[in-house]
Amino acid sequence: MSAAVEDNGDFPVPETHVLAVASHVVFGYVGNTIAVSVMQALGCEVAALNTVQYSNHTGYKQWRGTKTSAEEIRDHYEGLKHNYLSDFDLMLTGYIPTAEAVAAVGTIARDLKLKASIRPGSFFWALDPVMGDNGQLYIDEAVVPAYKALLPHVDMIVPNQFEAELLSDAKITSLETLSSAVSTLHRTYRIPHIIVTSVRFDAASPTFSLVGSTARSDFSARIFRIEFPAIDCQFQGTGDMFAALILVRLREAVLSPSSPSDSTTSSSSSSDPSSHSPSQAQQPQCRTALRTTKSWMSPDDVRAAALPLATAAKKVLASMQAILARTKAYYDRSLNDMATTLQQESSSEKRLHLRRTRAAEVQLVRNTRFLLYPPSPSAAVKDRPSTVVKEGEEGEEEEEKEVGDEKKKEKDEGEGPTYRIVEV
Repeated sequence: MSAAVEDNGDFPVPETHVLAVASHVVFGYVGNTIAVSVMQALGCEVAALNTVQYSNHTGYKQWRGTKTSAEEIRDHYEGLKHNYLSDFDLMLTGYIPTAEAVAAVGTIARDLKLKASIRPGSFFWALDPVMGDNGQLYIDEAVVPAYKALLPHVDMIVPNQFEAELLSDAKITSLETLSSAVSTLHRTYRIPHIIVTSVRFDAASPTFSLVGSTARSDFSARIFRIEFPAIDCQFQGTGDMFAALILVRLREAVLSPSSPSDSTTSSSSSSDPSSHSPSQAQQPQCRTALRTTKSWMSPDDVRAAALPLATAAKKVLASMQAILARTKAYYDRSLNDMATTLQQESSSEKRLHLRRTRAAEVQLVRNTRFLLYPPSPSAAVKDRPSTVVKEGEEGEEEEEKEVGDEKKKEKDEGEGPTYRIVEV
């Protein structure tokens, strides 16, 4: 579809058609069930090709349903082609249960990329290689090499820390080893964009990190890191939610002119406007050319902190933290309301697990406003950034009270924390 400038209304992107290939559950929010909802909330037209049909996600430890065979996946796509319904701008692939099905999805993606090859930048494929987490595989080991075979064809991968280890064949134990793994993936498979989720090297750490990179023309890495607070709750589907959000928000960043703060000279280590010439400080980096650039790869002189991927990641984290914080509040209220029942069922570990798992389902429907409008940490003090004083710190008392009152009001409406991009 055309990426021409148009009135997007309340949505962050112009008319956008997405093929989403992932799991489906009747109850809850994982796989396509959450990814499709997220992208539709952002204004995308989404065609869902489901790789499994389950009653509920596997975190409940019991479920019913069937897997979609590789032949059925191919057949569904052929049906779309025969009816001229395969004009997609984006493709998002998530959980795929077998190596044969992974290969079938790869064939679909390559067909779409070939069709779009005469118009660079008109099609973008994001692969979420859902294989496992916390050192545990969810799938058969044969799926790992099947995913590796797809990597030279993707535009972006969104693995978690464990999946990044599987794809790079490297143990990740520190930021240095993670950076090395990202560099290896860029150079070995020529992957344009990589963003690694759920990064934490110490299980006791109160924070997680997001580590991303857009390759330069020689496929060297430009790595940035964003740290965010961990929320003490066992969520499911957050990886699927993140992949859907980052894909759409990246398209938004690519199709929109950058802000002055996104200039090629920007860096986390310097925020003083006087350190740049007027033309550098005030002239926005023009991203218009990215629309027609293969895989939306930024010019080599764009710093990691100024990448469209980094801009998109900040918005995604703001949206997700707001929704997950409310999910955690719902979880706590639910368990409190069930306190008597839980005591009565204390002898039934299975029933306790089922109740807690249901309470932790992502509360998406009643919080979709945070998808469209990510909470802005500076909104309460806009135009006066120098007056921000954190609660409990020393400062001008009158000013602190004014800012504090404004921030409290903003927080009630969904203000999020500040996410600082650090170049690695």
